[in-house]
Amino acid sequence: MKIVYLAAALSIHTVRWVNEMAKRGYKIHLITMHPPNTLNRIDNNISMHILPFSPPAGYFLNKWHLKKLLRKINPDLLHTHYASGYGTLSRLSGFHPTLLSVWGSDVFVFPYQAKWKEKILRDNLANADYITAVCCAMKQRIEAFANPKHEITVVPFGVNCEIFKPFDKSKNLDEFIVGSTRTLEKGYGIEYLIRAFKLVKNNYHGQKRIVLSIIGDGPLKQRFMNLVTELGIGNETKFLGYVPDLPNVLNKFSVFVSVPDSDGLSTSVIESLSCGVPVVISNVGGGPELVKNNETGFIVPMKNPQATSDAIMKLIENAELRKKMGIAGRNFVLQNYEWNENASRMEKLYENIIEEFKSGNS
Repeated sequence: MKIVYLAAALSIHTVRWVNEMAKRGYKIHLITMHPPNTLNRIDNNISMHILPFSPPAGYFLNKWHLKKLLRKINPDLLHTHYASGYGTLSRLSGFHPTLLSVWGSDVFVFPYQAKWKEKILRDNLANADYITAVCCAMKQRIEAFANPKHEITVVPFGVNCEIFKPFDKSKNLDEFIVGSTRTLEKGYGIEYLIRAFKLVKNNYHGQKRIVLSIIGDGPLKQRFMNLVTELGIGNETKFLGYVPDLPNVLNKFSVFVSVPDSDGLSTSVIESLSCGVPVVISNVGGGPELVKNNETGFIVPMKNPQATSDAIMKLIENAELRKKMGIAGRNFVLQNYEWNENASRMEKLYENIIEEFKSGNS
């Protein structure tokens, strides 16, 4: 079976999908406007094609280059990731069968920015033969913009639970680390996390040192560093950038906090739960599907530093609760978001799509 992925090669989600399907024996081609970076290694068996025009204009200008590539490759399926940009190029290619995977901001943010963007999204969704969503909340949002040709399939971004797992003796018993691994850009709630940590510092009178550990990078990093200085929590806050051994870092966290104001399904939350770390998340997008409130973590209102701080304080003050939530979170991920099961779900969908198109039943 020959599959073409039309997606950003620099995204870890794209890399995970193409590598997994290549490992499962499929002939994989990756067509992209976003070349891979050195952090995410793409399997040598995958054929890479870089389109000549860069986004955003490239989502339209690369139409004929994509058509030519698809005629040459002649795939069994075109799997497009992201419903706005790459979804537009996929639609313009005129290729079928297509599977369109929606990720998050392409339906939670993009269509609300302008009427013409909403129209683009509606057209792209209507053109796709099949659609996947990473969570049920996203599926419902898609259905508000389209009447899909087939039932939308929910396939989460799962995690490898053999890599993301609890480690023994990884935490520093003299520190309580509040951690984040979200991108440092608008929409991911980093400002609210920082302001919540300031409140935690004001209210905490224990013996342990409390630390805010921010993993990752992004265009707003300097702004957030300035905010930390302004709030007087510079000595307690660490901006660590990208780290090579994320499971080890997550295991050092006492609590993971992700309080975006717009989101789909956060893989970073799943990774933390899989490592046995209790989480605090905001009640947006697919977040509430990941966390059982008061069992595996706490769900708080978005843009609410006080509620976020209160939840963190509950975990600081109760070690037994942290342990209980950590165990429950790990078990929840094993049952619902294990990577191999999620990948097998996608593989089964591939087989069904191709069989239906070959039989002419689609």
